[in-house]
Amino acid sequence: MESITVYDIAREANVSVATVSRVLNDTAPVRTSTRQKIMAIIEKHKFQPNALARSLVNKKTGMIGVLFPDSSNMFFPEVFGGAERAAQKLGYTLFLCNTFSDFSRESEYLTLLRERQVEGLIFMGGRINSRHCPDALVQEVLDIQKKIPVVLINGSLPGHPCHRVKTNEYLGTELIMQHLIDHGHRHIGFLGGSGETTTTFEKLQAFRRMMHANRFPVRKDWVRLGDFSIDCGYELMSQTLEHRNPPTAVMCINDYVAIGAMKAAISRGLRIPEEMAIAGFDDTQLSSAMNPELTTVSQHSEQLGRQAMAILHKLIQKEKVKKLTVLVPKLIVRQST
Repeated sequence: MESITVYDIAREANVSVATVSRVLNDTAPVRTSTRQKIMAIIEKHKFQPNALARSLVNKKTGMIGVLFPDSSNMFFPEVFGGAERAAQKLGYTLFLCNTFSDFSRESEYLTLLRERQVEGLIFMGGRINSRHCPDALVQEVLDIQKKIPVVLINGSLPGHPCHRVKTNEYLGTELIMQHLIDHGHRHIGFLGGSGETTTTFEKLQAFRRMMHANRFPVRKDWVRLGDFSIDCGYELMSQTLEHRNPPTAVMCINDYVAIGAMKAAISRGLRIPEEMAIAGFDDTQLSSAMNPELTTVSQHSEQLGRQAMAILHKLIQKEKVKKLTVLVPKLIVRQST
């Protein structure tokens, strides 16, 4: 069957294309008899308006681009879920781009999203969490920001004002550390993360400040970086336990590293938390599925996504929004400490 267009409908109804467009988009009053005639022709031909064609007319695609770094880490899909639910209520569709924290892949997606004429962009991970992001990569985001609204989640472009939503990870680290200290731990280690990321740097700063404030030693061999995976947690904890006097507690960069650390400790016969207390960060769904259940810090992942989408919608509507929105983390105490 030959596809029908708005021009065909206008010709058959003996009206202008603009009149058909007003009926389809309900953007202006149309005489009842004319509207009924046009709707009858649309129904007769089973006409489906083309979303891209509509977007070319009204300059709105209803699409939002979302860049995030790791679909295997449940924290990011949980943030995305919050954004998606908010987007649906506001009439948007999200275009999801998994970048694997690869800067070149980010650049490819940024180009693609601009070509797809998204109305806004939510950005997580990758370059916005890099402590030494190259100027050219920063400029790519700034160039896009000149054309469409951009909201960063738990990241920034130092020296450049951007709209951001973040959880106070420094405070979250202080909450974990104070909890461990209150339970009598003096020898505390830190596992996981990358020294090139701002999130690791911020948590390490808080960790060291809490240790120094309580006059506890910070042992270099108890602070071990790597990445953000379960395998990394297992390896780093295994290395830590090889020493004659290992720490009695460890704070991990996230829940995944903490789960790996727990596996390593249990495989060596240690009882958790009696002989080794382990805490994570993010409060992903896995943290309560472990045995023992994992003490962690909630970043309010779904709220991060909802808040980012709400701010982006306001920016698209040309409303004024403050540059920085900060969520307060919450300590979730479970069996592992």
